[in-house]
Amino acid sequence: MKILIVEDERRVGQFIERALSEQSYSARLVPTCAQAKDALAESPYDAIILDLGLPDGDGLELLRQWRTSGFNEPVLILSARDAVEDRIRGLNLGADDYLPKPFSIDELLARVRSLVRRHGGSKQTVLTHGTVRLDLLARSATCAGAPVELTSRELALLELFLQNAGRVLTRTLIAEKVWEASYDLETNLIDVYVRRLRQKFEAHGGGLAIKTVRGVGYQLT
Repeated sequence: MKILIVEDERRVGQFIERALSEQSYSARLVPTCAQAKDALAESPYDAIILDLGLPDGDGLELLRQWRTSGFNEPVLILSARDAVEDRIRGLNLGADDYLPKPFSIDELLARVRSLVRRHGGSKQTVLTHGTVRLDLLARSATCAGAPVELTSRELALLELFLQNAGRVLTRTLIAEKVWEASYDLETNLIDVYVRRLRQKFEAHGGGLAIKTVRGVGYQLT
């Protein structure tokens, strides 16, 4: 399980990072909003621990942007702002939990385990976007009710796009999630598969608009 820690207090962040690592989590610590955005663009995470008072912005605004863009992974706010109004605002913006500072590391670990467990157990088995439907259990796709024949790799790519609709996916992230390795990104393998996916759905009347973001990757709009 990969956990992203967004915390500008270095000692606090390192303390959390070490505690998570001891529990066999893969933890990464970043101190700013900008670096948090970059980290999520580079690789997916199973949960995020988010401080609010960051040097280059407000954690709540960062959270709002994530939720607006379709990022649905669990977020635990960890902040010295412990007023009821702050907690309510954080939860209303899409936080899954809110733990005020100072905190017990044992309680933090328990809440992270609970978030990851709840999120992992609630994954959808059917993904939809417009007229496109993907049944994860049957490993089958349809467009406007008509079956679309896809290879296993194309199904994995479609699943990734549907799970992240509206979010720009970098080529590195696609390679890690679909090919489970960071292969030579100078090759055009990803481009070929995206083109095939577009063509197969275009043959069934469209319904899958994958936008090329030059120099970055792709976005399902």
